[in-house]
Amino acid sequence: MQYKTVKQGIFRARPNRFIAHVELAGETCVCHVKNTGRCRELLLDGATVYVEESRNPARKTKYDLIAVEKGNLLINMDSQAPNRAAAEFLPKLLPGLTLLRPETAYGSSRFDFYAEAGRDKWFWEVKGVTLEEDGTAMFPDAPTQRGVKHLKELCACLREGYRAGILFVIQMKGVSRFIPNDRTHPEFGEALRAAAAAGVRVLAYDCLVTPDTLSLDAPVPVFLNSPYDTPLL
Repeated sequence: MQYKTVKQGIFRARPNRFIAHVELAGETCVCHVKNTGRCRELLLDGATVYVEESRNPARKTKYDLIAVEKGNLLINMDSQAPNRAAAEFLPKLLPGLTLLRPETAYGSSRFDFYAEAGRDKWFWEVKGVTLEEDGTAMFPDAPTQRGVKHLKELCACLREGYRAGILFVIQMKGVSRFIPNDRTHPEFGEALRAAAAAGVRVLAYDCLVTPDTLSLDAPVPVFLNSPYDTPLL
């Protein structure tokens, strides 16, 4: 994650779906929001934000909002950041990796990555997580129905002889545990528990994000039901 032009500003208004109002050097600018789901959860009036000059000529806004500072955490707003981190990390996770590529064999994109390691063929789904509640990471907003579908398809891959995993990239430092948020999407939590029982590998990793670097750091225990259960590792 290399940002060539980063300007620090102050967030001044709740965003609509695509734009936010940011004060830069005393002037209010309209910025494109890179990830609206996370923006709604993380931005508060007066929060410190970081913007980058837009490289998309089709946009009418001059800047893209790329990061927000929450307490002592700097959190990336780029929806592709989890996939980039996963691409750097999966070679360390899979001994004997010989092939890793985005999975596009099924049209648009069935999963995020296809990998070959030794005799194993893997499909990996990657989910970014940025909301923290009392040291617990949960989804920033309700996982979509598409996420439930992907979990069911991962189980189908197991029946076809593939191996499968889901990697939660938690885009902040110091989170003690990860609990999928059943309060916002019970169906996703149920599908995740079923996938884990079927043999889908479920992992979560701490991810340190700054304007210059993005690196997966420490594994975070995943509790599928409550923080008092035995975690998946």
